[in-house]
Amino acid sequence: MGFSLYAIYALLAAFAIALILGYVGVPLLKRLKMGQQVRDDGPKTHLSKAGTPTMGGIVVILAVIIVTLVFSRGNLEYVWMALGVTLGFGLLGFADDLIIVVRKRSLGLKAYQKLIVQFIIALVIAYFAYRSPGIGSSLVVPFFGVEWNLGWWYIPFTAFAVVLIVNSVNLTDGLDGLASGVTLVNAATFTVIFFGLAAAYQAVGASEMSEGMNNMMVFTAAVAGACLGFLRFNTHPAKVFMGDTGAFALGGAISIMVIISRMQLLLIITGFMFLASSISVILQVGSYKLRKKRIFKMAPLHHHFELKGTPETKIVAFYTIITLILCLIGLLAIN
Repeated sequence: MGFSLYAIYALLAAFAIALILGYVGVPLLKRLKMGQQVRDDGPKTHLSKAGTPTMGGIVVILAVIIVTLVFSRGNLEYVWMALGVTLGFGLLGFADDLIIVVRKRSLGLKAYQKLIVQFIIALVIAYFAYRSPGIGSSLVVPFFGVEWNLGWWYIPFTAFAVVLIVNSVNLTDGLDGLASGVTLVNAATFTVIFFGLAAAYQAVGASEMSEGMNNMMVFTAAVAGACLGFLRFNTHPAKVFMGDTGAFALGGAISIMVIISRMQLLLIITGFMFLASSISVILQVGSYKLRKKRIFKMAPLHHHFELKGTPETKIVAFYTIITLILCLIGLLAIN
């Protein structure tokens, strides 16, 4: 069986497993009273969402792990890296969610506590990537067809990029189906990218690297399929939220996709709607501290649109469509 078919089967399998786990897990989360605590300084329309089960990201994580391990073959180095980072960030998010649920408050771990753990994970994976013969210290520069060798600066650059990506995904997880929808499109895009990389390595006889890229193609397909299945329960009105458990895990998954493909710079294009969340928060906070004026009605950006009267479903559709267009441009940028 060709590995391209493995990717399709992986996507479908992850979709099916996420559906099954969702039908079993969502009622279980309700019975365990794992309800979301909604911040009272957010949009008032979100107050009605209080009590909706959270930590649904467990469904996504389990589906990705199961399918990736079942369908991966040969060189598993990159698969272990991918699953390790995804699970590591997922566990951090789970700890944050658990504190929120148990203590019945809208904030879990303190920001500095999360950042410390995030940077530890990010530095570890950046170091291993830097030392890996198949990854190294060079980045692919979109549109120009050249590589940019950062030398040892690769480690701090990549670590910072990982933390930025993880928190950007987390900030985007503010509307029903938003983070999972945008992640789905990005994961599908990187499935195509890893298919191309696997074929390129195979063409030059680098069979071990080709196996590694094929396995990453399975991983990205599993992420896409798991997000698709999770959307059955997460679209408006959401029956379950992914919580920091899911948002951190998906941020970790996207991070490792760009690291192993050496496409950190490409994410500026494909992941722009994630980055827009972080940029809007930075601009909002900076403007208020410097000028005592706010740029947006509320940050992150999707809340600004929400407070301007745009329906939640239209915002999610807008983000997803823009991401799809940007991902197509991203694919053109590396060909």
